[in-house]
Amino acid sequence: MREQELIVYKDFGKEEGSLLYDMAWLMEHYQDDYYNKEDMAGLLYDCIHRLLEMAGNHGFHGNLWHCYLSNLLVNNENSYSRACEIRGAVEGTINSAVLHDIVIFKEFFDYDFSDMVSTLSVSGFELITDYESSDSESKVYNGRIRERICSLAVKFTRNHTPEEMKETLTEFYKDYGVGKFGLHKAFRVEHNEDGVQIVPILNIAHVYLDDLVGYEIPKQKLIENTEAFVEGRKANNCLLFGDAGTGKSSSIKGIANEYYEKGLRIIEVYKHQFQDLNDIIAQIKNRNYKFIIYMDDLSFEDFEIEYKYLKAVIEGGLEKKPENVLIYATSNRRHLVREKFSDKEDRRDDLHSGDTVQEKLSLVSRFGVTIFFAAPDKKEFQNIVRVLADRYQVTMPEEELLLEANKWELAHGGLSGRTAQQFIDYLLGRKESSCQ
Repeated sequence: MREQELIVYKDFGKEEGSLLYDMAWLMEHYQDDYYNKEDMAGLLYDCIHRLLEMAGNHGFHGNLWHCYLSNLLVNNENSYSRACEIRGAVEGTINSAVLHDIVIFKEFFDYDFSDMVSTLSVSGFELITDYESSDSESKVYNGRIRERICSLAVKFTRNHTPEEMKETLTEFYKDYGVGKFGLHKAFRVEHNEDGVQIVPILNIAHVYLDDLVGYEIPKQKLIENTEAFVEGRKANNCLLFGDAGTGKSSSIKGIANEYYEKGLRIIEVYKHQFQDLNDIIAQIKNRNYKFIIYMDDLSFEDFEIEYKYLKAVIEGGLEKKPENVLIYATSNRRHLVREKFSDKEDRRDDLHSGDTVQEKLSLVSRFGVTIFFAAPDKKEFQNIVRVLADRYQVTMPEEELLLEANKWELAHGGLSGRTAQQFIDYLLGRKESSCQ
């Protein structure tokens, strides 16, 4: 086989690519008398083992060899795949280079293993040609991503020519992107010996903006700013502030789900990671996606200085913030940096007390859009309870439902959307336990 002739799709990583190279070696040498047949059979059994392990980790089903090859193609970030992500087909000589590689990949896809299996007297190969997966969660992909890759593998088998296969792959890049940023919605940041790593979050909550009862004006402001961003128009950094449990974080999760298909991705960054912001932005600034760097429950005590890193990144540094990056933050505080009455007394000793105040307040001013989420009043709280009860099919007389809800909120944090959801969860749990 011609795996050494690949010129664009080459760097698969040691672990990901080893199976391809082992299979290619077997395809080329399994009939050679020079090599021991038992050793080659052992290598093929090892390849079968790795494909079965991949099925368990990734949740793949069907022809596992085809799923493996498809997974290599959709995760390989190269000059062509990055150019095609979200935008679709590109022009230029790169297309000829990619077609050269797809010809080789199609040979892998169409390869008939029957003679190899017979020659090496290997049993059990049929396990990987029509594999049925369990319903357990994948360690690598959620169900949505897994099905897209398995479906792509089936589409490839229906492509009669390398040109058709290339077109199918390019369409996948356009619809979903490439690599971790293409396949996943949300990410966290890790700092290890290899530096700053942006790591996918496998199970993001399936929350949509319509699931958040009420708050129509705040949600509309958030939608307008986010839509402008994903459509390439001018948009602002955004601060969602207000009372606890009013849906600020849920709204961010909602837009992550709502605008994923339009190329929006969310990266969650914690306060202690602000010094890594420049490295994070350097990794995403040249991609075709729109990235929101998300900071949940953002606030600073007067002795914390991390807010200065954030100020420099948002505005003020020599390097301009990329147009495909915005910062969204949630906070219970309007001004983010804590101020105390004692600060006013300290200003007597500060020759330029106004400058000190402005330094603390200037962070908020760098969020062009601020959205207030207020705690609901009694009437709004009861409406939220009604809607949630109907949504989750809680069968209880309305008068009793609202009476119990009022008792619940008095003992569990007061009037908020979160309290209403917790009350409904309590009723559902009590119902289920009573049915056992």
